[in-house]
Amino acid sequence: MSRLLYFDCFSGISGDMAIGALLDAGLPIDELKGALGTLALGDAHVHADRVLRAGVSATKFSVHEHEHAHGHGHHHHDDHQDRHDHHAHRTLADIYALVDASSLSADARARAKAMFERLAVAEAEIHQMSVDDVHLHEVGALDSIIDIVGIAFAMEWIGADRVVCSPLNVGGGMVHAAHGHFPVPAPATVKLLGRAPVYSGAVQKELVTPTGALIATTFASGFGPIPAMTIERVGYGAGDRDEPSTPNVLRVLIGEEAAATPGDRVTVVECEIDDMNPQIFGVVMDKLYAAGALEVFYVPVQMKKNRPGTLLTAIAPPDKRTAVTDAIFAETTTIGLRHYEVERECLTREIVAVDTPLGPVRFKIASRNGRVLNASPEFDDCAALAAKHNRSVKDVQAIAIRAFRP
Repeated sequence: MSRLLYFDCFSGISGDMAIGALLDAGLPIDELKGALGTLALGDAHVHADRVLRAGVSATKFSVHEHEHAHGHGHHHHDDHQDRHDHHAHRTLADIYALVDASSLSADARARAKAMFERLAVAEAEIHQMSVDDVHLHEVGALDSIIDIVGIAFAMEWIGADRVVCSPLNVGGGMVHAAHGHFPVPAPATVKLLGRAPVYSGAVQKELVTPTGALIATTFASGFGPIPAMTIERVGYGAGDRDEPSTPNVLRVLIGEEAAATPGDRVTVVECEIDDMNPQIFGVVMDKLYAAGALEVFYVPVQMKKNRPGTLLTAIAPPDKRTAVTDAIFAETTTIGLRHYEVERECLTREIVAVDTPLGPVRFKIASRNGRVLNASPEFDDCAALAAKHNRSVKDVQAIAIRAFRP
């Protein structure tokens, strides 16, 4: 079984929430501080504190910096406009140098640099500037550097084989950024989210920051509901605000992914046809099997205007649905179809050659938990031996079955 990590973003995601959730799930704060301490970020330091968010206990990860000019600390906030420091905006080259000088592993350094590059490219495209000239806001901000380097270290420490993320609650309303007011999600967040599924919930504030979007889309191999898994650890990472209606936390679930039975889910594709030359149905079946269908069958049905028609049903692996759909549209007269996924259970099958008095016959053996439940001689083998020995097929089948079960 593989180790699975699930980001449950019902209240969004930000960099500090992600690190807080992983700390809450068992990441040692001292090891994280050790990794961050190699970045030479001056006298900045981090804290992990227990807080309550709508009655839920969570870990709040914070970055503090003793400002030389102003003498006050800097904290993480969920709001995009608050999540950058006000003095050191580093370029991408500056950040690469910091990462390369760190004690992170080679893989973690490469992952962190790739994340910073994505962030810089998004900013450059939004502001129509060269990536080399990007030195504003999220890219060079101290808290973003700590978030991204910290999450690269934390995810490597967790060691998940697969990461899945829920659809992201991005919030709503307007957010104030350095270039003015923008609707939520902010432009950089939209760019980084790509094709990840999003929605807007009851809380109309910014819930997904650019760094949060970057983390979700970098590490998650898929988006959707919680996969089948056994949960070993749960972590709650707190945002800055305490919303009364919904806990302002990011939840992570870590555990073992349930082993999937090969072929346990299939896609059913079907449509009714009442205006096609019946001769074409044979060709359609051949085309569907060539496209990857596991089963194809036709059932007579009565359709609109009391017309006799044919229900075409194709069963295929989910990843073959598009090919099967394309074949149906190309080869039949239908203008629409349905498809849905279903669970199926199959017996374990194997082919075994059995010697009989008339010659070898292949048997299809079906078993469950090691117990043989069905054994059928291959019809083509029986037909060939029947022709060779001038016997009926049913006689050959009976002889083969006796040979299999003496």
